[in-house]
Amino acid sequence: MVLTNWIRKLKIKLGWINDFDKFVVKYVMLFVFVFATTVFMFDTFRSSSRLLKTFTGHTKAVWSIDYSTFNDDQLLCSGSSDKTVRVWDIDTTKQIQSFNGHSSVVNCVKFSPYHYHSSFRNVICSSSFDKTIRFWDFKHNKQLQIFNGHSGGVDGIEFSPFNGGRYLCSGSRDKKIRLWDIETSKSLHVFNGHENIVWCVDISPLQNIKTY
Repeated sequence: MVLTNWIRKLKIKLGWINDFDKFVVKYVMLFVFVFATTVFMFDTFRSSSRLLKTFTGHTKAVWSIDYSTFNDDQLLCSGSSDKTVRVWDIDTTKQIQSFNGHSSVVNCVKFSPYHYHSSFRNVICSSSFDKTIRFWDFKHNKQLQIFNGHSGGVDGIEFSPFNGGRYLCSGSRDKKIRLWDIETSKSLHVFNGHENIVWCVDISPLQNIKTY
């Protein structure tokens, strides 16, 4: 009786999980990663997971993806070793846009919460081994901003969870972390201290920078 009651309560508490039964992952098996030019979507949180959708278009390895909704559309962006940033319609799996502005590998891509909150535009931010961070307006097919400052390839990027995502931090192969003001396109601060590549960065809700 106790066990039955516990299971019933557990099902009630975890009932919400069915609303999050889809997630997007990269193909990350290391020994075939050089051939991983495709993004897959899987059905998860179920006893029998299955492949839902496949997004094909990149010609080299896909390193980063991000998900967003805009005007009831489900969108996916991806960055690749083929130097492109691509935008996909998740429902149709069709490629909406492709940007070719980077001159080297695109390491990280993220939808910009700042541009969404400030001007209701869906903009993608990308970092690259070409030492730049770029912002792309895929509806109007143009580059909005470019941040120069790092002397090495830029890897991780992250938007602030406060101030509507106005601030961006970046980690680089130049061993530095930079904090940027997206509104003014200025580098606000440079953090020195690491003795090797900064692969990943995050900004805590308490407005402190932390790195990994």
